[in-house]
Amino acid sequence: MSSTLKAVRGTRDLLPPETALWNRVEATARFVFARYGFGEIRTPILESTELFARGVGEETDIVSKEMYTWEDRARAASEKAQSLTLRPENTAGVVRAYIEHKLGDTGHLQKLYYIGPQFRRERPQKGRYRQFFQIGAEVIGPVTSGSESPLRDAEVLEMLATLLDELGIERASESNGYKGWKLTLNSVGSATDRPRYVAALREALSPIKHLMCEDNQRRAETNPLRVLDSKDEADQELIDRLPKIADYLDDDSKSHFAQVLSALDACGIPYSVNPRLVRGLDYYTRTTFEFTVETGLGTQNALLGGGRYDGLSEMIGGPKAPGIGFAIGEDRLILTLQAQATEAAEKKLDAYIAPMGVEQNAAALSLARDLRREGLSIEVGDGSFRLKKSFEIADRVARSILILGEDEVTSGEITVKNFATGEQRKIARDDLPELLR
Repeated sequence: MSSTLKAVRGTRDLLPPETALWNRVEATARFVFARYGFGEIRTPILESTELFARGVGEETDIVSKEMYTWEDRARAASEKAQSLTLRPENTAGVVRAYIEHKLGDTGHLQKLYYIGPQFRRERPQKGRYRQFFQIGAEVIGPVTSGSESPLRDAEVLEMLATLLDELGIERASESNGYKGWKLTLNSVGSATDRPRYVAALREALSPIKHLMCEDNQRRAETNPLRVLDSKDEADQELIDRLPKIADYLDDDSKSHFAQVLSALDACGIPYSVNPRLVRGLDYYTRTTFEFTVETGLGTQNALLGGGRYDGLSEMIGGPKAPGIGFAIGEDRLILTLQAQATEAAEKKLDAYIAPMGVEQNAAALSLARDLRREGLSIEVGDGSFRLKKSFEIADRVARSILILGEDEVTSGEITVKNFATGEQRKIARDDLPELLR
């Protein structure tokens, strides 16, 4: 008997009702992008291998280790064999389409978004698959269209903040335990700044790289910027002592970055600057950024990332066309939303009020009103319930039960039991809000 065929490891089927969430996310993205003047582009899943070797960089982990590449044999004597690759990312493909279709000839700024699958050969883990999905956007055009302006960087970041807000992912704050989204950004400088910094980084790494993990030893040789991204705990102290790219920026790069931050301040977008955020793809220049969340993704908490790529068009044979873009890991975004929904479902009310008899129903409702006005979440039971049933209901839905009998109404001291600690005591009515918080 033949074995049952299953989806290839690192891929999976998306089924109802989960696909309803995917559709909602994509519809929201389309709606938000349209308000900012973006139109959809759909590029082929197959591209020439050379596109990624030249654009992404031959020494990057993506090109050197993760791409699905094969030699497409010629079908006739008049044809040539060609090396093809399943796209591992989509920025290079969008810029290739921009060049091929001469979109820059219009003189206008091109705002393009895409939604679709990408492919990388990597070890499958939570939120990371061999076939994964991205929602991304690119702003690109000739210099005369304003594509080089720091305003474009800030607009893209403000649009992303709007999208995450509208999807229901909260901003990190004290009230949510800083589990919402956080924006981190940095400048990796211009095409002239970056080589100077990489040279300084190589020099600083040379005497210490042998003390690092195997991956970082390799990166120190092939792509030193990737060392800064390393999550290896044992190497962090060494990495913290490496030169900072901010010290190698020219005046134009510093001014560009300062204008981006100023625009974000004006829009009320919270952010932090991380001098180690470099993003190791060869095409990045100046502004780079990352949005992270603390819910649903574990230690690998990056939700989306991107940056400016002012020289990418020239790298792949096109005209000068500065640009900036991003890619959202849709699989990771879905995990975050699902984790939030689970947390919301599991979050219990602050208290359940159990009146001991129908005579106390009115007093229970009055107490609930006062506590709710204090910002507490309260459910009120019915006085016809037996005490045992009230306890069973309260344990399911709330952190504490407030027992309200005739004595409690008369004395103004309410019997409170905390389910987590098992502690039960009488508390003055006026002291209840502070206790329940």
